[in-house]
Amino acid sequence: MLSIPESARIFVARDPVDFRRQFDGLAAIAREEFGMDPFSGDVFVFFNRRGDRTKILVWQHTGFWLFYRRLEKGTFDRLVDPTSESDCVEVEARRLRLMLDGIDLTSTKLRRHFADPLRICGWDGDGTEQKRAAQ
Repeated sequence: MLSIPESARIFVARDPVDFRRQFDGLAAIAREEFGMDPFSGDVFVFFNRRGDRTKILVWQHTGFWLFYRRLEKGTFDRLVDPTSESDCVEVEARRLRLMLDGIDLTSTKLRRHFADPLRICGWDGDGTEQKRAAQ
């Protein structure tokens, strides 16, 4: 069972990836394309081209976990606008849980006091770059 704490940073890939990639290939995408440290404990979410499969990569203490989910019917809500400029987008754990549970996030609306600003990898809401913690 996948359990992601609310404090975890979750990054969703904008572009689909080749699902023949496993631990090292997905960690390389996180490091080289996203500019993130795959050993930081951050969660990285990837989709295939059809959108019916997802892989979730996370480092935990002594090794990587790779969660893989395949839908028999339908597709996942992508969580990311495919026309965005960035390679990945940071989302909240609750949005990931809703997506994995099959909730269509395009037809749902969070009340104003629950809505958090969307942060694009390394940028905060006012356009200034966030400093990443040195590992």
